[in-house]
Amino acid sequence: MGTRVRTPKRVVSLVPSLTEAVAVSAPGALVGVTDWCTHPADLGGAARVGGTKNPDVRAIAALRPDLVLANEEENRAADLDALRAAGLEVLVTDVRDLPQALSELERVLVGALGLERPGWLADAGAAWARVEPLPPALAFVPIWRRPWMVLGRDTFAGDLLARLGVRNAYASHAERYPRIAAAELAAAGCDLVVLPDEPYRFTAGDGPEAFPGIPAALVSGRHLTWYGPSLAEAPAVLARALREASDGS
Repeated sequence: MGTRVRTPKRVVSLVPSLTEAVAVSAPGALVGVTDWCTHPADLGGAARVGGTKNPDVRAIAALRPDLVLANEEENRAADLDALRAAGLEVLVTDVRDLPQALSELERVLVGALGLERPGWLADAGAAWARVEPLPPALAFVPIWRRPWMVLGRDTFAGDLLARLGVRNAYASHAERYPRIAAAELAAAGCDLVVLPDEPYRFTAGDGPEAFPGIPAALVSGRHLTWYGPSLAEAPAVLARALREASDGS
């Protein structure tokens, strides 16, 4: 675990992944988090400041943070501009693959917060470095339904799956999160459908029935889409779910 320094000492995180990373590495630093920040369970009394897409700028400014953590995909540029206009320092991360996630976490924790490199970050890098891919499989990965949306090009989750041997059927799509009709998905000739439990909460009874005959892997959204301490255990957790779906167990 990293060692805290004095500056900056008040952090608002608008990204659930970064909330967990800071909470684990610098206990007590967080003074504000979003309504979607769920890990760890105890966030030390940090104030809730709205959602990732609709943060309460006035409430955040009232917390007098030294730093606001954001992400170019999860947070809206207009909200970040409003925070800067309020005189706050905003650090915006950009994460499209695993190497970038690891480097951005180091930029936040070591560069911005002045911590020693956390042990869990080294563990995460090591865990993914020794991954042995599963037998190759072609898959599509819905992240929403009504309408159906799937992972497209240049996504962090898509990169993790590729490292585990799962090729995204829509990795070359022009959009990062294209809307594709269920009938088209079912007819895409895929070996597998990967259904995470966030942002849409797919379950055994909500999702697989739309694609009869295609094995469905129900996976942890936190392990597939979050970049933080969960990265250290993500290879094993995801591989197990993918293997069970492919084996029909």
